[in-house]
Amino acid sequence: MRLRFLGIIPNTPVDDSPTIWLDEDSGDLLIQSYTATEEEVKACQALGSIPGHSTDVPDHETIIRLPAVMRRFLPQLEDETGEVPRT
Repeated sequence: MRLRFLGIIPNTPVDDSPTIWLDEDSGDLLIQSYTATEEEVKACQALGSIPGHSTDVPDHETIIRLPAVMRRFLPQLEDETGEVPRT
């Protein structure tokens, strides 16, 4: 696995450090951040995702909270034309 450091929350204390890395082999992101609260997990489950899909969070998955300031470290994905879609 070839990891590339993308960023850490600015002005973070030594023991509170949301961080994001990119696995250059798979394109996956590895994110260290705050664990979602029980209230946040329940809100995600109440909203759901797609019809018929379970809202349970399997033991091998988790929901994390990524601070908004960290969004700048997320890589921009290109569409099939090679352009970065505008949101």
